[in-house]
Amino acid sequence: MPHILFAAQPQSWDKYSRAIKRALDDAGIQDVKMSMDVAPDLVDYIIYSPNSGLTDFSTFPNLRAVLSLWAGVERIVGNPTLIVPLARMVDDGLREGMAEWVTGHVLRHHLGMDAHIINPSQVWDPTPPPLARDRTVAILGLGALGQACASALLGLNFKVTGWSRRKKNVPGLQCFSGPEGLREVLSTAEICVLLLPATPQTQNTLNAETLALLPKGACIINPGRGTLIDDNALLAALDRGHIGHATLDVFRTEPLPPAHAYWHHRKVTVTPHIASETRANTAADVIAANIIRAESGQPLLHLVDPTAGY
Repeated sequence: MPHILFAAQPQSWDKYSRAIKRALDDAGIQDVKMSMDVAPDLVDYIIYSPNSGLTDFSTFPNLRAVLSLWAGVERIVGNPTLIVPLARMVDDGLREGMAEWVTGHVLRHHLGMDAHIINPSQVWDPTPPPLARDRTVAILGLGALGQACASALLGLNFKVTGWSRRKKNVPGLQCFSGPEGLREVLSTAEICVLLLPATPQTQNTLNAETLALLPKGACIINPGRGTLIDDNALLAALDRGHIGHATLDVFRTEPLPPAHAYWHHRKVTVTPHIASETRANTAADVIAANIIRAESGQPLLHLVDPTAGY
């Protein structure tokens, strides 16, 4: 009988325990014991959230795998006590939620909706926006979430380019990689969406030098990680008018402190880390699938590469 430790916020227990039990039952796995309090020597799997407070995995001598509830693993991947496989969360709910949020904000900037939503001077400008086919959107980060967003935008006929640190081939998408590829992608990106993981290599991907490569008036959308942007460089680019607007959902410090310049900048939209979240029903199916795979000796889905950091 596998024993599962649910190491997440207590308020998550009710919804996740019901969803995971349903998913395991649907998969035909009946003899599973899951609790927030399992004797360490009995634990086979840990369903894990980084805000659970659990940091020492060496106390679980029979641990076989850690199944993260979060897509981002930067707060666990470097833990020296974690020596078993780690799977990050990639599920339909995350993909759909991110694609919807990104598409909504891309359309907002593409259509220039802010000028009509907030128009106290009653300006009457009948100039229509361009068609999507004439607007270039760059997706930085071509993991599951980046590919989902690219697919949604391609479906609306936007010109979409994609960039990743390592070379990738995504059907229907023009892909670039490496430093030279980043420069090429940014040079045409009228709207730039950041969906890279947080690693030492991706820190400050958008900095003074790379921001200057974007076309004048470009918009930035960041639902990825707060560390991807040099905040001071972005504020300077906004102030001098090179960047037209930044819609930011993630920050180096969360909640974003009340005195932070982003709250008060007229060219910045702050959203409170809501672009996408793990949803219990869809996440439970992924967790059940991985437990089935582990029990039958198969490799886990969405395994994290510790050397890459994601």
